[in-house]
Amino acid sequence: MEMNQVRYFLAVCEHRNFTHAASASNVSQPSLTTAIKKLEVELGGALFIRDRAGCRLTPLGQLVKPRLERVQSETREAKAEAVRHTRLERVPIGIGVGETIGNSKIAAAVERFRVRLPQAEIELIVGTTDDLLAQLREGQLDVVVVAAVVSPELYRIDHLYSEEYRVVVEKGHDLSKLSAVTLGDLAKTTMLDRPNCEMRDTLHSTCSDLGHSLYASYRSNRVDWLIDLARQGSGAVILPETAIPADAALKTMPIKDMDIQRDVVALRYRHQSGRPETSELVKEMSRG
Repeated sequence: MEMNQVRYFLAVCEHRNFTHAASASNVSQPSLTTAIKKLEVELGGALFIRDRAGCRLTPLGQLVKPRLERVQSETREAKAEAVRHTRLERVPIGIGVGETIGNSKIAAAVERFRVRLPQAEIELIVGTTDDLLAQLREGQLDVVVVAAVVSPELYRIDHLYSEEYRVVVEKGHDLSKLSAVTLGDLAKTTMLDRPNCEMRDTLHSTCSDLGHSLYASYRSNRVDWLIDLARQGSGAVILPETAIPADAALKTMPIKDMDIQRDVVALRYRHQSGRPETSELVKEMSRG
């Protein structure tokens, strides 16, 4: 039995779909399928029943799943301990921050934490949710801060804060004359679009239901670029509150006819032993 067979088996258990599991594991579907078949030969029977709805575990699959989870957990913990052993004596706490998360609240929490524990070192990694969760499962990160829905079976989920989305424009923009903006107003405005925004599909779907469509002249996954474009008067951008800088050149307004907000959470991998400092850090991030 090889570790990649165990990893692919558990990926299929998580995603209940061979294609999605292969994508999450950064491997081709034929390679994943071949590895699963070899594992089934070694264990003496089929592990999954595949149908139109995806796939589910056979009785044999249900029997071996907890044991293979322990194998993977022990392997990851051994790797993590080895990494810690070979690093400097002061091992940094690895924090993964989703690329859509505003830095103001998290940065303030990290600084408060460092004031209380000055010996602690922090490593901040910004990336996509999928990349950060993969690093979390591999023991490369201690905690990940994102606005995503994940399985509570795999991750310990701590709610940090909720925040509303607001419209941001340059103070000379036509919308800046309004105290609140409707979706109809936005439909008449050139937008600055974030393809990686968690609420993007909901926003466009609601607009469509009301007979509106939003036109974006610029698109970027980088909030700082979109804010600079807004400063230039290039259009309006919708951002979560913590991603909006205090800037005299900008005006922010709520969206009048749509309740649009998100929950930001801290995630820790359940199959990885946690460090006490990480728990303290998560508590600090959830305050204020």
